[in-house]
Amino acid sequence: MSSRIRRLGAAAAALTAAALVLAGCASGAPSSSGAAGEPDPNAEIVVGSQNEPTNLDQIFGGSSGVTEVFTGNVYEGLFRITDDATVEPLLAAETEVSEDGLVYTFTLQEDATFHSGDPVDAEAVKYSLERFVSEESIAARKRQLSVIDHVDVVDDKTVAVTLTQPSISFTYNLGYVWIVNPAAGDLTAAEDGSGPYQLADYRKGDSITLELSDGYWGDAPANGGVVYQYYADPTALNNALLTGAVDLVTSQSNPDSLAEFEAAGFEIIEGTSTTKELLAFNDRVAPFDSVEVRKAVYSAIDREKLLDAIWDGRGQLIGSMVPPSEPWFIDLADNNPYDVELAEDLLAEAGYADGFTFSLDTPDSGVHSTVAEFVKSELAKVGITVEINVITDDEWYQKVYTDKDFQATLQGHVNDRDINFYGNPDFYWGYDNADVQTWLADSEKAASTDEQTELVKKANQQISDDAASVWLYLNPQLRIAAEGISGVPQNGLNSLFYVYGIEKAAS
Repeated sequence: MSSRIRRLGAAAAALTAAALVLAGCASGAPSSSGAAGEPDPNAEIVVGSQNEPTNLDQIFGGSSGVTEVFTGNVYEGLFRITDDATVEPLLAAETEVSEDGLVYTFTLQEDATFHSGDPVDAEAVKYSLERFVSEESIAARKRQLSVIDHVDVVDDKTVAVTLTQPSISFTYNLGYVWIVNPAAGDLTAAEDGSGPYQLADYRKGDSITLELSDGYWGDAPANGGVVYQYYADPTALNNALLTGAVDLVTSQSNPDSLAEFEAAGFEIIEGTSTTKELLAFNDRVAPFDSVEVRKAVYSAIDREKLLDAIWDGRGQLIGSMVPPSEPWFIDLADNNPYDVELAEDLLAEAGYADGFTFSLDTPDSGVHSTVAEFVKSELAKVGITVEINVITDDEWYQKVYTDKDFQATLQGHVNDRDINFYGNPDFYWGYDNADVQTWLADSEKAASTDEQTELVKKANQQISDDAASVWLYLNPQLRIAAEGISGVPQNGLNSLFYVYGIEKAAS
């Protein structure tokens, strides 16, 4: 999928200027300190989002929303994943790896401190890594980092991490692990990170406000602070952007509104997406413990029609958990083709010639409810009755992700390189294939990226052959920004959204 930024349409100058004034008034932004049209370093950026965190701690399943707000902005890792998926050192100033690939020794940034003033030291790194892989953690990359055997403090600024086996993706995965202050306590509604911003205000269900962190050890942000304003209704979010209540939206989930934004002269920022819309089965329970039933459901859904209905030509059909941006991508879009007759034959083969009924737990956010109605209509053609159960995101995380108490569900999975979830039989969907588990485990021990790629491709093919889930489509990555806003991250890699480079022109 190509990445591009387009300026579409021509806005009326008066309307745009009024929108920017309204945005400044709505956010209580500091007064402008730059010439009109020039970036204002004191400007407050108001970000509109539907992706509210369920809590503020990544190890307790704070959802992709907590990544969007906190990773790289409030908290930092030893490494940073860039917008184009490369790995850069961050809190780790230097890295040494033993010849056997089992010991990583990190020398930390000398002057890095937490917002409380405490130093970012080796004890903090040890605490953070052990916390991330602890029994209580449900962090998304916990399993990948379970290769950590032990962490040793060498001195105040040096820490050694010993692995149980080589892990070719170790530093990449570390890019998602926050280094937190051991003295901070409960982080579900507070923080003590080392990033360029600190938490100023948290109003659950409404907003999160970040202010500049005085004495930040790195480069200062290009703005004076950020407010994330949350909207459950995509129409309300669009109206907020059109009226200047917000400066930009992190992800456009209502494609019907694109024409209106085009006509008004907003910037449409289209990048590479990793967000997959899934119909995920609980593979542990009947009837979805049957490969034939899962493949029948897959073939009964006209995914191309769904994609056109939702995204009007944007987005892409995929046939597994791997998007084209990843090195182990295989084009499997037609591996489980839309074929109603095939679906009926597979159902009969599995002993469900007369169909069956199942409950579809559907988050009330984004387009999931619309997708659910489409899936219900499609499956009715082959005698399958879908009972849609609409739940909140918080309820989804408890009922589906944590308790695994469901038959099937819809969810948008944003993580990059997340095929590894299919190597974990304890993940919420319960897919359990010994070959896939072996291939994915061996891929991490691979001596080269070529060897790693070939092993992951095998797993990629197998999960598609088994219809472990229905990968309905790959979302387009669309962000929309008002006139005068620049520096917006382009891609949607795992909901990473670094705000420190965003600028707003002085009015």
